[in-house]
Order: sequence, then C-alpha cells, then structure tokens
Amino acid sequence: MTKPLRALGLMSGTSLDGIDVALLTTDGEDVVERGPGATYPYPLEFRAELRQALADAVGMTRRRTRPGCLFEVEQKLTVRHAEAVATFLAEHAIDKATIDVIGFHGQTVLHRPEDKLTVQLGDGPRLANLTGLHVVHDLRAADVARGGRGAPLVPVYHRALAVRLPQRPVAFLNVGGVANLTWIGEAGELVAFDTGPGNAPIDDFVRGRTGAPFDAGGALAQSGTADKDVVRHFLTQPYFAAAPPKALDRNAFVIELPVAISIADGAATLAACAAGAVAEACRWLPAPPELWVVCGGGRHNRGLMLALADALGAAVAPAEAIGLDGDSLEAEAWAYLAVRSLWGLPITFPSTTGVPLPLKGGVFARGHRRTLLPFTFPDDP
Repeated sequence: MTKPLRALGLMSGTSLDGIDVALLTTDGEDVVERGPGATYPYPLEFRAELRQALADAVGMTRRRTRPGCLFEVEQKLTVRHAEAVATFLAEHAIDKATIDVIGFHGQTVLHRPEDKLTVQLGDGPRLANLTGLHVVHDLRAADVARGGRGAPLVPVYHRALAVRLPQRPVAFLNVGGVANLTWIGEAGELVAFDTGPGNAPIDDFVRGRTGAPFDAGGALAQSGTADKDVVRHFLTQPYFAAAPPKALDRNAFVIELPVAISIADGAATLAACAAGAVAEACRWLPAPPELWVVCGGGRHNRGLMLALADALGAAVAPAEAIGLDGDSLEAEAWAYLAVRSLWGLPITFPSTTGVPLPLKGGVFARGHRRTLLPFTFPDDP
C-alpha cells in the first residue's frame, strides 16, 4: 500500500516563460492535498539562451549529447531550478526536511518520438546535490524508448482531480507552448494527446513584431480579426487527421501569415488556429465533453479563451473556476508523477501515449538526506 509523501513539482515544459513550483501531498493515487504554488520568470536574456538551445537541438540524434550551447544552458537551467526551490521554501516557510522528493521536468528542447528521441534539459543529479533533496527526473524517456509518444503525462493527475467534478465526460485542456487535452469518461477512462499549437506561435509572432515576450492578457488577439483562410489552410495539415495517440514538438508547426497582416489580426489568427486545432481534436473523443477546464498560460489570453468557446460550442472555464490553480497545475502533476514513480506505479498508458502497456518511468537521483524510502526505479533509459 502506498502512503502520502510531500513532493515539490518543478515545471518549465515547452514554454520559455519560467519555472512553476508547487507543493503536493499525495500517495500518487487518490490522496491529493494541494499546497502553495509560485512562478519564477526567466529573465529575457535567459529566454534568448533557451531559444538558442532549441535551435542547437534540432539536429540531435542521441539524447545524451549536448551540442552547441546545450551543455552550458542545461547547467544554468539546473542552477535556476535549485534557486527556485530555495526561494519557494523560504517564501512559504516550508522546512526542507519535510520534503520527500522533487519531480523535475526540465526544459524540452526536442521531442521526436517517431525516432524514439525526447530531450529535456536538466541535470537531475546536480539538482539533487544543490538542493540536498531526492529528485525524480527524465519522466518521459522510458515511454519513448518503449514506443510511446512520451506525452502527455499529466492525464493520470487530471483524473485524480476530476473526482470532485459532477460533469462527465470532462476535458482538461492545458495550453502551454503546445496544447494537450485529457478526456475523462464516466468510469475514469482516459484519452489524451497533443491537439496542436498553444502559446508558442503567438509568443513568437508578438516578440518578432513588438519585442514583448507574449500577448499580455490576450489584448492583441481579442482586438484583432482572425484570417479565416489562414486558419482553414492550417487545419488541413496531416497531423489533425491522424488518430491519437500523438504528440508534438514546440516547433512542429509553421503558420504562414500574410506579410502585411496587422499585429492584432496576426495574434487573433494564431489564437484561432490553436482553438481550431482543439475543435478538430474532438473527432477523436468517445463523447463530447460537458465541460472544458483550461489550465496553463493560455487561459490568461482572453482572445484565445473566446476563440476556444466559439470553436468548441461548449462550456469553457479556467481552472480557477473549479477551485484549481491553473498556473501551478502542471507543476503539481510533476510532483504527483514523482510520487507514482517512487511507488512503482505506471505513469503512461496505451490510451494516453500509445505505449503498449501501462508503464512506469522516471530516473532517481539521491539527495544528501538519509531518508530511505521503499522504492525501486526503472533502469535509466
């Protein structure tokens, strides 16, 4: 029988915004006691380094190589995560000795599951050394090595949260750099996959036109008019006609906008593309969701939220509307997954990543603490 552990989740994922930290007490199954969360933004210069890391990772063929700037960026990123842990514990007056494990996502710089290749920058052993805490990291690798898509991994946590909701079916939509959904049926059945682009194209477009890192509040997208021809053409791409499971890299799509398009209309068009991709994804769901719960940074984009409501024709609500913290939910999930990993529970499933059988995952790095937990870890893939 599993027992509840106190875990920190660290998420940076496909966005380049910063580090989300969340505290969760959980047994990796039904016990979920949510603690505080916080976000620590990256400075603009480090975001530029991460964009260079994305570019330098494109030609990678082996997941442990670190060409170009990747080694240096990985070390800087790991130190920033250690600093985020220290700051979070201090800000919330949490005794480090009470933390059993950290779930460390790292920064995705390449995701090509068709080549059995996924790369998340982040040095787990160094983070364990810097913080003194046990770390579970590299949670996607085992799934990809076994033929899964390596994403999404959050659905099992979404299911644990959905217990409180009266609606069924319900869908959780996480809009980060890439958007992914989790469909939860009457009996807790799971269907999950990446729907298409999320914030990444909007962020890149706005930064290129204005120098701002993103469309704050979705003001541009809300004030503009989407180019319907661009959206229609975008939705003809083969990815949307492919059955799940399926997963995407942050740079999987290039959406071609008219050269003369205004900033507002460009942002609105890219928001409509993201929303249209979610609507296209509904064809693969066993039944239409009664409620869409939106988490991740995309829920702050009013233009995108309006586009989703229009495209889906269903109730669309931010995570806060059901008592959750949409900024920390993914970090909470990584804490949850770390505990599941400690207890040897599966974290990916045929209906979420396409892996042949429910599969354990995660790589363990021991901290300085002498706490000995009864766990067994899979081999480092």
